[in-house]
Amino acid sequence: MPDVIRLILDDHESFRARFAELDGLRDDPVAAAAVWGPLAADLEVHASAEEEHFYPELLARIGKEEETEDAVGDHDDIRAGIRAAADAEQGSDAWWAGIDAAREANDHHLAEEESDDLAPFLEKVPPADRAEIGERFVAFRREHAHGAGLDYSDRGADEYMAEHT
Repeated sequence: MPDVIRLILDDHESFRARFAELDGLRDDPVAAAAVWGPLAADLEVHASAEEEHFYPELLARIGKEEETEDAVGDHDDIRAGIRAAADAEQGSDAWWAGIDAAREANDHHLAEEESDDLAPFLEKVPPADRAEIGERFVAFRREHAHGAGLDYSDRGADEYMAEHT
């Protein structure tokens, strides 16, 4: 059974690798778009899966209200970069600016999440529970593969917290 922490960390590794790949494709917008399109979708699927399955559990089991609110805000910053790139001409400066904004927000988010959220969850939540949450996380990703059914709109940290606390 998949541990939700391992699933999240595997996604993080994949995101870092694909953003690094984009660095070498600045002069090839077609190749860059072939990397960016799936990456943008995976960023949204990951954020939505966390908001649906990981962060409610973090709140219920450990608390971490401030960290959760910050994480949802980070997700919205990533979404803003994705939308900015989607609204720009492929390969343009504005397109790259959107990608760069998404990357910056994502890098910030991953660092905070790994130290502030995942570490205490790993320490305090039993492996069987993490596996059960991981199963739900996998099912969500499967249901929304390639971003299917997700709209990339902001969740709103305040609204999220009002709903989950």
